[in-house]
Amino acid sequence: MRTITVEELKARLDAGEKLHLVDVREPSENEAFNIGGKLLPLGQIRNMQIEEIESLKDKEVICYCRSGNRSGQACQILDSIGFTNTWNLTGGMLEWQDKFNK
Repeated sequence: MRTITVEELKARLDAGEKLHLVDVREPSENEAFNIGGKLLPLGQIRNMQIEEIESLKDKEVICYCRSGNRSGQACQILDSIGFTNTWNLTGGMLEWQDKFNK
């Protein structure tokens, strides 16, 4: 697992890069605000219900949550089952909103 800042991620999104974003928050959090990631709550990842992203094992996967904690856990789990290029968004959506949604 590596880390990426909100500034780095926003720059890549603004540049039009095709990224594999995974939102590990709960559905209500995703509905309230999201940056376009595939919703896959941490509980599903813990239960190995990851069929939706199985094809991304060898691709860059950027996980995000509210603050960076749950997404860090998600990256660790994904790494342990063979994902090779996971990234955790440090600061999560709290920092994203603080920096870019004023």
